[in-house]
Parts: sequence; structure tokens; C-alpha cells
Amino acid sequence: MPAQDSAQIVRFGAFELDLRAGELRRHGIRLPVQGRPLQLLAILLRNPGRLVTGEELRAELWPADTFVDFEHGVRNAVARLRAVLQDTADRPRFIETLHRRGYRFVGVVEPAPGNGMPETLSQPAAAPPTSRTGPRMGRLQIALVAVACILITAGMAVYIRLLRNSAGAQITSLAVLPLENLSGDRTQDYFADGITDELITTLAKINAVKVISRTSVMQYKGARKPLRQIARELGVDGVVEGTAVRSGDRVRVTAQLIYAPADRHIWAERYERSVRDILLVENDIARAIAEQLRGKLSAQEQRRLTGRPLDPAAHEAYLQGRYLWNKRSRRGIEEAIRCFERALEKDPQYAPAYAGIADAYSVLGSWGAEAIPPEEAFPKAKAAAEKALHLDDTSAEAHTARANIRQLYEWDWQGAATEFQRAIALNPNYATAHRWYGVYLCQLGRFDECLADTGKAHALDPSASVAAVDVGARLYWARRYSEAIASLKTTLEFDPDFRAGHFWLGEVYEAKGMYKEAVAELQKAVQLSDGEARYLAGLGHAYAASGQSTAAREVLHTLEQLSHQRYVSTYGMALIYAGLGEKDRALESLERAFRRRSTFMVHLKVDARLDPLRPDERFADIMRRVGLPP
Repeated sequence: MPAQDSAQIVRFGAFELDLRAGELRRHGIRLPVQGRPLQLLAILLRNPGRLVTGEELRAELWPADTFVDFEHGVRNAVARLRAVLQDTADRPRFIETLHRRGYRFVGVVEPAPGNGMPETLSQPAAAPPTSRTGPRMGRLQIALVAVACILITAGMAVYIRLLRNSAGAQITSLAVLPLENLSGDRTQDYFADGITDELITTLAKINAVKVISRTSVMQYKGARKPLRQIARELGVDGVVEGTAVRSGDRVRVTAQLIYAPADRHIWAERYERSVRDILLVENDIARAIAEQLRGKLSAQEQRRLTGRPLDPAAHEAYLQGRYLWNKRSRRGIEEAIRCFERALEKDPQYAPAYAGIADAYSVLGSWGAEAIPPEEAFPKAKAAAEKALHLDDTSAEAHTARANIRQLYEWDWQGAATEFQRAIALNPNYATAHRWYGVYLCQLGRFDECLADTGKAHALDPSASVAAVDVGARLYWARRYSEAIASLKTTLEFDPDFRAGHFWLGEVYEAKGMYKEAVAELQKAVQLSDGEARYLAGLGHAYAASGQSTAAREVLHTLEQLSHQRYVSTYGMALIYAGLGEKDRALESLERAFRRRSTFMVHLKVDARLDPLRPDERFADIMRRVGLPP
């Protein structure tokens, strides 16, 4: 190997990172890792033995003001690296996680023989970057494209059509990959991501095709992977990819549909419009792709793809809000509400923003976050959902929001079912509707149906940790404990710091009488959540069930102290009292939770920790008042 090439090779253990080729090899064999995981590895190798903080990784891997989920992106990259390096988070040989601080490379780093360590490792592939299907544009070319976009006469469009060879190109599932920003301005990455997001949402309204959700496709942003490999990883046979250029009040979008197994182009088109008409562009693209897949659309589908001119500032504020809502932290959700409100200031008739507000308050007041009292959160959520439906009765998001409110807060089980079914009929590809409907079905004891809808949500969002953990959690509710353990362990292999995964695995271990393992997992969930009440309650019950009554009472005291500072449902206290065998106190706590309309009450039928209370008529009476079947 020439000296100038070997200087770009770093070795550790049986592995070597070739920066010039952009390859990670083991014993000379190339390994399947590219893009940001490879870049992250290079950064760690540049700083062996030193903590590399999350902020440092964010600064190097993503440009400023890019709206992506950095934390999830970094965790996903680390998980992919560990899988390839056969490393583990518990006993790291190479990559050590320092909780809430960052990562450190702990292996022995060796430069190639006879060469010093390269001065920079932050860009592992020094060769000119290539797109998924061909060379990427250079900087000069990008500049020329942007200038050309400005000069194109308003309304003029250049169309590129590829003849479809339909033989064998049966596309039943689709992934929309992140559109590439060709403006030359990295701050416009967010705009391209927003178009991607809306294109996914629009295509999902077509009944004939399964469309993978946003959280699973965004990991491929900037990845130089073959399309066949991406399609295989996502479990799809069709891929949409394209580019976006924004200049002033003009935007140009190209899109192409590819049959991935044969890497064959089915259709391609290029659009130029005003930024205000971007929703119409997204609808036009979705309509064209849908017609390629199944021919002429029904009248109902045509109506779903009819958009109206949209204020771009309102659209961008909404997309920022959904990004923050997906983080599921209290701070993120509160900021999301402000984003949705800004969108409505720009466009008071923008139904999705109202649906976003409804979802935000529902999460803040429900068992998922328990940040504010339900009686404060849900009336606001209901008002927003009703407004969204008044403006757009075909919104699957708004129907899902109303279904969630009827289920969690109003305990109107039939009304919730009607809304969930309406949402899924409007958009069969809306993963959140399937996720929440799966929860609803399990709470009623309809486990086969529950697991079917939970599986659909996971198939629509295969890379989302929350969707994967849902499968294990629902298996736990169905008391299929061995299957639940296998599912949850698989999820934690890819996202070892996902607190909900540790929580549910702890619950399953406890149900099987594996108390030592249960306590360890629940302690990890409490640590990762910074002491959230629901995780503390789970740990307190495990202490009680395993005979550690002193530790259980300490958790009870902690929850009591927390309740003086913020809302804490007494459902968690009921669990610990039940574990301690104090049934009267447990039932008193459940009664108080009922009066505050705690959303945890919907779990009464399936929560195994409450089994000691089931023979008591007082427990059966509470279940009847919540509307749950015996």
C-alpha cells in the first residue's frame, strides 16, 4: 500500500479504519458500516481515551441549526458500531458510554506501521462523496444549480419521464429517503427534511402501499449505502429519493421512484413552484407515485391529496413542533406547543397545528410523561382536537388525538374505538394510530388484535425504539413473558440506553419471579430517567415483591415528597402498597387516582402487579367505573 494511503489507516484490535477509502475492515474484510456511524468512529479514534461529549459530536456530525434528533442519531450510530464491532455497552472493549456526558474510545489505537496518527479523522471518507445512485454534485455544481433555479422563469418546469417496465416491479411497501439539499446552504437541510416528512405523510394516505415512517428513514440521511441494502434493512421493495433546492420564494424538487430489488427506475419528475405552493408539490408527487403503483386513484384518495396554499412560515413552525414533540421530554413538548401556536399565528386555519397541540397536551397529562395533572391537560387537548377536526375532518392525526383523549381521560371506550378506526381508515400508514390503538385493545384484554396492530406500528416504524419496545410491553400485558424478554433484549441491543426498554424488561423479570434481574433493570430505568415517578413506582413494587420492604418504603417516601412539588399519580403508590400486602392502603390510593382521573387507571385489567387486589369487590367496582370489562 502506498505511504500516502497507509497514513490514512488506523488499527484497533482486529479492525482497521481506512479513511481514504471510507471503509472499516476486520482481518481485511470490509464491514457494512458507512455514513455517520463511520464518522463517529473516526472522531472517537482521533481522541482515544478522552471523553467526547455529545455537544462535540453534534458540532462535528451535524451543521448548526439542523433540526434532527441528535441524541437519537448518536445513540443509533453507536448501536450500529457496537453491532459491527461485536462490542457491548455493559462490557465495552472499544466504545464506552458515559451516561448523559458522551462516549470514549477505550481500545488500543495503532496507526499503520511506519506512519504517524493522521491529524484529522473527523471525515473518514476523503474521496469525493457520492449519492446513493451516482456521484454527488461538487460545490461549483451546487452553486450553479442554485443560480439556475433563481433564473428559471416562474411556472416553467423541466420534466424527466422514465418509461416504466412493469414486469416484476410489484411494489407493495415504500420508503421515502431524506431529500438531498442542493442549495449549497446547509441551513436549508431542515427545509429538505420538512418536505421529506410531508411527502411521507401524504403518500401514507394511499391505501395500497405500506409507507415506512419518518423516524426510521431519517437515519439514512447522508448515508452512501446501495439502495438495495437500504430497502432490505427497511423491509421495502420501493424507494423514493430526490433533491430540493430553495432560493428566495422559489423551490425546485426532483423525485424518483425506484424498484429496489432490480435497482430500476420506475418514474422521475422535476417540479418548480412558489414556496407557498410546496404542499401542492408534495401532493402532485404523491399522486404521480400512487398512479404508478396502482393506476387511477379513487375519488376519495384524490380528495385526500388536494392541498391548499400554505404559509411557509406556518409550515416550518409546525415541522419544528413535531420534531420537538417526538423527543417526548417535558421541555421539548412545551416548546413544541409554542411552535404549534406560532404556526397558528401565521395561519389560523392550519388544522395539523391544532392536532399537534392536542397530542402535546395528551402526552403531558398522560401516563407516558405525567408532567401536569390530567384535569389540566386533557380539556386543552380536547379543545385543540375538536378545532382540528372542525377544520379538517379527514385528518387521521386529529382523529387519533380525539381517540386518545376518549380512551385515556374520558374512559369512553366505544367512542375511542370509533375514532381509532376512522383514523386508520383515513391513513392506514399512520404508525401512531396503530400504536395507540394497540394499547387500547390490550387494555380491554383483546390481546391477539392488540399484538397485530402493535406489529403493524413496528413494521411502519422498524427503526424506532419506542415501537420496538411496544411489542415487548404488549407481550408482557398478554403474559407471554418469554417472548417479551426476547423482544425487549433485542431492542436494547440496538439502543442500550433506552429507559422504557429497561423498565419493561424489569417488569417482565419481576412477573417471572426473577427479582434480582428485575431490580437491576428497574434501577437502570430510574437512573436513565432522572427519577421519573412511574419508574420509581415500578422499582418500589419490585423491592416490595422481593421482600425488600425497607427499600420499598423509602421509594414511597420519595414519591410522597415529589407529590408536594408536582403532580404524581397515586396509582404508583397503590402498586407499592399492593406489593407490601397492604391492600386497604392500595385500594385507597387507587380510589384517589380515580378521582383525579389518572390515565394509569386504563391499565387496571392488564397490570399483573395488581393481581393481589383482584378478588376484592372494591377493586372490581373501580374497574366497572373506569368502564373496563371484568
